[in-house]
Amino acid sequence: MSKSIFRKKSVAKILNDVECGFSDSEHPGTTSSQLKKELNVKDLTLMGIAAVVGAGIFSTIGEASFHGGPAVSILFILTAVTCGFSALCYAEFASRIPVAGSAYTYAYASFGELIAWIIGWDLLMEYAIGNIAVAISWSEYFVNLLEGFHIHMPKFLTMDYVSALRGHEQVLAAGKNLADISDKVKSEALAWDQAPGFGNFKLIANLPALLIVIIITYLVYVGIRETKKATNAMVVLKIVIVIAVIVVGFFYVTPANWHPFMPNGFSGVMKGVSGVFFAYIGFDAISTTAEECEKPQRDLPRGMIYSLVICTVLYILIALVLTGMVSYKDLQVGDPLAFVFAKVGLNKISYVISISAVIATASVLLIFQLGQPRIWMSMSRDGLLPKAFSRIHPKYQTPAFATVVTGFVVAIPALFMNLTEVTDLTSIGTLFAFVLVCGGVLLLPRQEAEKGKFHLPYVNGKFIVPILTLIILGSVAYFKPAAQVEMMQFKKLKDRSDIIDNMDNNDKLSLLKTTNQLYNTNVVAQPDSAKKYFKDIEEDKFNTALRQTSDISDAKKYYLGFDGFLYNFPNYLFFILIIIIAVYSFIKNFSLIPVLGLMSCFYLMTELGYTNWLRFLIWLVIGLVVYGTYSYKNSALGKESVTA
Repeated sequence: MSKSIFRKKSVAKILNDVECGFSDSEHPGTTSSQLKKELNVKDLTLMGIAAVVGAGIFSTIGEASFHGGPAVSILFILTAVTCGFSALCYAEFASRIPVAGSAYTYAYASFGELIAWIIGWDLLMEYAIGNIAVAISWSEYFVNLLEGFHIHMPKFLTMDYVSALRGHEQVLAAGKNLADISDKVKSEALAWDQAPGFGNFKLIANLPALLIVIIITYLVYVGIRETKKATNAMVVLKIVIVIAVIVVGFFYVTPANWHPFMPNGFSGVMKGVSGVFFAYIGFDAISTTAEECEKPQRDLPRGMIYSLVICTVLYILIALVLTGMVSYKDLQVGDPLAFVFAKVGLNKISYVISISAVIATASVLLIFQLGQPRIWMSMSRDGLLPKAFSRIHPKYQTPAFATVVTGFVVAIPALFMNLTEVTDLTSIGTLFAFVLVCGGVLLLPRQEAEKGKFHLPYVNGKFIVPILTLIILGSVAYFKPAAQVEMMQFKKLKDRSDIIDNMDNNDKLSLLKTTNQLYNTNVVAQPDSAKKYFKDIEEDKFNTALRQTSDISDAKKYYLGFDGFLYNFPNYLFFILIIIIAVYSFIKNFSLIPVLGLMSCFYLMTELGYTNWLRFLIWLVIGLVVYGTYSYKNSALGKESVTA
């Protein structure tokens, strides 16, 4: 064994450790140290659906539809294809290494310890932030459901301290001009005013979020069989409700709402990538249950692929129903499904959707709370985390300590904090895991197909990948899309709301003049009403007019110079990556499917913006400090190299 930070754990050793009972590093070699095998392909498929069909379909799909219009259905297909490539790579790893740990374990076998630690640390962030966001989302749906039955909880017991304080400050700043203050902000301010306490110390906490985390953590703690039964029941119920919503909704579709199909252009469609991808997160979580599957090498791949296909069909139909029932312009709401049915007068259906949302988000939380302790267990088993994290309960045969810690890690922030601003980290963290899993498959030795095991089809990418890369680069050079041309000039267009807020009256009038000339309109507006017009106009039209309005300075329109370089940095990385992959594909005869998965996932990462990349990199740097101070010295592989 090597003392290198890139030392690898062989597939044979990983499988042998689990077989010998090393799932529990505190009690190795005992029968109680192994997880209970309870899951079949039906259970895994339902778990995949439980993890995927949740907050995304009930909330973020509205924001994505607002930006992309009816064409958001195309984005669901593109994202499904991207996830499909990744799912096939996960399936290949699950077939070869049927062990808990998901992408962490796969990276240990293919890239080595440091990369495995990085992906494990990344998954901790992904699951933790995702779980907290889902718990807070569940609380909102649950409180709304209670309101529908005329049961009113005190406002200060249904939200976090920060949100209530912000609401209080906004209402104070508005004074008597409360017309522009949203009902949500007024509700937050009311919570602050009603909360017991003194001065700025107020007793404000999200009790429903705490309650659901306690219930879910208990279920996960007492056993996989109980978790399976609860998951299956919730999934069947929510699928029935979603199908009913689709069928009923189609009777209220107005085809005129599907025109224009792509109102904000392709860039508008891609603005919803974070929300749409967030709606797909979860199918990979079932790979953490590998050691609890009866036949993991056959059933895990099937469960992941079946669940992905079913969810994609449901998502596309839901997107078409949503954008067909009302105009896409009305869908920038937190509860789009309930909203559209209430808008067409079907309030009773709206209540049914609220019930379904409560069930759906609870099932998502259940699967993620199931997955995170098993990743901690795998990292602990390898010595990268303290031994307690791989402790297996002698009666329930679950990673008991890790499950309890996961409960605390999710419950306490959900009780007191608002993490809406960093939920995109869940998407970038998951995409990073997908990139490494796809890359890891390329490093595995090729094997012949075996009966009863999934085998990733090999398609030689020697010529296909370089040709695809040349097509991408050639298209950019020929069509010269504005964003790519500006990228080469170290310029990046700012967010529309920031640009509008920074424009003076002359800027607004100049932009309005350009808009009228470009689109043969005759809009006459004062500066204040022009501001609203610019916020409502299709984004592609706004950006085109803005670029052609020379009277507005570049400093107001773009990030320039070094800032422009930083905001374009993910895009530079993408073009460098695809060129390197094209060269290696030609030299090494890389398999096409994992290459396509790697390239498409990395492209989606570039769409998540510089701020999310910065937060993500800061988290990884913190992880490297932890690795250097604890994990490297306590690594089981490292200790073996010393004694060897």
